[in-house]
Amino acid sequence: MANSNEYDAIVVGSGISGGWAAKELTEKGLKVLMLERGRDVKHVTDYPTTNMDPWEFPHRGRATNQQKEDNPVLRRDYPLNEINPHFWVQEQECPDTEVKRFDWYRGYHVGGRSLMWGRQTYRWSPQDFKANEVDGIATPWPIGYEDMAPWYSYAEKWAGIQGSYEGLPQLPDSEFLPAMELNIVEKDVADRLRKHYNEARRLIIGRSANITVPHTGRINCQYRDKCWLGCPFGGYFSTQSSTLPPAMATGNLTLRPFSIVTRVLYDKDKKRATGVEVLDAETNQTYEFKAKIVFLNASALNSTWVLFNSATDVWEGGLGSSSGQLGHNLMDHHFRVGAWADVEGYDDKYYFGKRPTGFYVPRFRNLPGQEKRDYLRGFGYQGAASRSGWSRGIAELGIGGPFKEDISRPGPWNIGMTAFGEVLPYHENKVTLDKSKKDKWGLPVLAIDAELKENEAKMRIDMANDAAEMLEACGMKNVSPYESDYALGMGIHEMGTARMGTDPSNSVLNKHNQVWDAPNVFISDGACMTSASCVNPSLTYMALTARAANFAVEELKKGNL
Repeated sequence: MANSNEYDAIVVGSGISGGWAAKELTEKGLKVLMLERGRDVKHVTDYPTTNMDPWEFPHRGRATNQQKEDNPVLRRDYPLNEINPHFWVQEQECPDTEVKRFDWYRGYHVGGRSLMWGRQTYRWSPQDFKANEVDGIATPWPIGYEDMAPWYSYAEKWAGIQGSYEGLPQLPDSEFLPAMELNIVEKDVADRLRKHYNEARRLIIGRSANITVPHTGRINCQYRDKCWLGCPFGGYFSTQSSTLPPAMATGNLTLRPFSIVTRVLYDKDKKRATGVEVLDAETNQTYEFKAKIVFLNASALNSTWVLFNSATDVWEGGLGSSSGQLGHNLMDHHFRVGAWADVEGYDDKYYFGKRPTGFYVPRFRNLPGQEKRDYLRGFGYQGAASRSGWSRGIAELGIGGPFKEDISRPGPWNIGMTAFGEVLPYHENKVTLDKSKKDKWGLPVLAIDAELKENEAKMRIDMANDAAEMLEACGMKNVSPYESDYALGMGIHEMGTARMGTDPSNSVLNKHNQVWDAPNVFISDGACMTSASCVNPSLTYMALTARAANFAVEELKKGNL
């Protein structure tokens, strides 16, 4: 380029959607600058704990007291540990304001949470895209399943998704690699479930972005179940293993870590963005980078933070705020409720390796033609059957030969399932800019004001009771429903705050993920979501990003951007 600070496109963020944006735009010939606020992480070489065994950690992987003190939010759930603290944000550097409790778990580094995600990968159904319109809430999606289907296929073929073809209308099939297997107990439970509910409830292998055969230059999954430490084999989809290599191979990508995007630069006369302002996280120097198009893929809340902080005399509430929807309609998936049980028999059976997925029970409530429950939308279950291992002996206080013999044998079978339910897009669940509190770099932080409401509370009753009912119907023993502490954010599926919609009056983005107020700015991460469905959203981000990038390049060619 004539100027080292000028590019065809800027991508803000390097997680799942940012990696896809970089891949698609570079492969279509654009010179792209990818900006990541955190450090670089190189594939294979920067996964420091991926080959370590439990006994190599001083505290066997458990969080230390100092970690707990330094990370009051992360300590609320599993992300705080001794094994991969290098992949989770330092809370003291990046605070937020909890008007109401919100567990915000972040990863600020190249690859973002694509290195730590749960990899569960499901298409949305036609019903999901129509739900808001049918229920008369929030605002309708401006696109439908028919718009997304070819892009789901496109993303799946590159990412590599394992799963089984089931033909379920509420959970459309993907382009699958060979599926991982249910174990013997799960297979029997699946058969019993189908028979007992006359095919109305199904148990299938959990669909995941783990490759089961060599794919796009990557080695298939090794069944180590260490995915969130970074996989040196490339056995699961991440930016590092899947989208960054082809983007780099084009010669069109410049990656700049330690680059905090503070605002989108806007020309009010042209009604277009001209680039972004960047604060260097190491030197605190400020830079401007120019581009014809900007893709904000910083994750849902951070993309919205950038829009808030891009306020001008045109829109005092931030770029994209003209509808009054910016920052509103924050969603997540609510979970930590379900059931577990003991399984009798099968003592002569075991399973291979450490499968990196479990089973999935697709949504069966509030489907078309069914009797309506006293709440809207529905839920699915993730779970697994397994045998307890050597650690069960710790509490026995045994010694000597009998103790050693006992813990060398697999323990009894058990089975558990946890529901993931849809959260409705409530206008009052929102984020705002808190200028009274600053982060390490002197930037204002987000104030988060969101909570579960009556609809979710009613749903959670079914989420527990239905799980227990299914396990009892399948002959499991000592069935125990449970509900654990939950707050929004814990699902790590934050969505909304810059939603797509049908009109500039009801949304921040149009059907092509363009900001209504600045059509050369695109947002295709979780911020764009108009509703939440009950399935993991990452595949939808991939498809939306590929679709938006294709549109952006076509519009550039036409001279519309």
